[in-house]
Amino acid sequence: MTSIYAAAFFCSTLILLNLVSVGIAMVRTRPKMRAAPTPAPAPGVSIVRPVCGLDNFCEETLGSSFSLDYPLYEIIFCVARGSDPVAPLVRRLIAAHPKIPARLIVGDEKVSANPKLNNCVRGWDAAQHDYIVLADANVMMPKDYIQRLLAGFGPTTGLVCSMPLGSRPQNLWAELECAFLNTFEARWQYAAAGVAGGFAQGKNMMWRRQVLEAGGGIRALAAEIAEDAASTKLVRAQGLTVDLVDRPFEQPLGRRSLRDVWMRQLRWARMRRKTFPLHYAPEIFAGAALPCLVAAYGAHALDASAFGVLGAAVLTALVWHIPEMILARTAGWHFSWRMPLMFVLRDLMLPIMYVDAWFVDNFTWRGNEMSVREEPSAHGG
Repeated sequence: MTSIYAAAFFCSTLILLNLVSVGIAMVRTRPKMRAAPTPAPAPGVSIVRPVCGLDNFCEETLGSSFSLDYPLYEIIFCVARGSDPVAPLVRRLIAAHPKIPARLIVGDEKVSANPKLNNCVRGWDAAQHDYIVLADANVMMPKDYIQRLLAGFGPTTGLVCSMPLGSRPQNLWAELECAFLNTFEARWQYAAAGVAGGFAQGKNMMWRRQVLEAGGGIRALAAEIAEDAASTKLVRAQGLTVDLVDRPFEQPLGRRSLRDVWMRQLRWARMRRKTFPLHYAPEIFAGAALPCLVAAYGAHALDASAFGVLGAAVLTALVWHIPEMILARTAGWHFSWRMPLMFVLRDLMLPIMYVDAWFVDNFTWRGNEMSVREEPSAHGG
């Protein structure tokens, strides 16, 4: 009987933690009727957007940079090579919005093995304002984008971030990516922020210039293979916090392949394991696979039939995933009849990814062969 009680306690504890994480996310992502207000006086903001290649919805996401309802901001696009196919699009957008201060910087600075960081360095150096946003090209910026980032700053905040929120999936595998990004990763990031402090997410990072400069400047982010991990450590070293924006910003997905989703999640898992191994270790408990397996074991220990064992696993999965469904609906995130199936598939994939991350170091990102075991650059210390 001891093993049965242990199984019940284990499943109950994880289900409770799952419910708490959903509750935290529901509070942080409540839809609001009004746009975030502009502070008075409104500080100037520089938006640095590294670009590389043509992504799904690229013209729309980059174009959203010019439609912000904010009185004082500039946009700095950075591209490593002038021959990149995204460069003509950026120049066309700049020409179509002459009233918005914007420019394209061509050429990167090799400070690390991270091509995105290399692409941002010259943009950071050229920024005119004291609040600087580093935002990926595939982020959709709502009109109150800057206001919502600024609202995240408190007395001890060094950096405000937003995780990506998957939207507009156009096939099954893009919906699988929504299952990873939204009700799983965004939810657990909010929960982690309430327990261990926020972790930077490289999709959207608003810096106060003096914070990054006090830590060695943007080149100091070369200390880690992932610039967001380096950002987290740099901010915490100053006794400051990384805070998360309410209501994450969208990343429209379009079409995805299963390989795209799988390799992206593997890359992120390997980088989390390398940069924050102690925080990564308990991730095995974040999905439904383990509690479902333990529930099935408990039913088997009670001499249940095969149907009863399966029923225990299914019931645990329902108790686990129904709150996720409610979160997606109440937050206004993408949800379709296929999403519960994607939750199950995702949670079957998670243990494989978890084990992989402990043993595999290499990955490919935008054609660049990289390894989480690469030594930091001289700039990064």
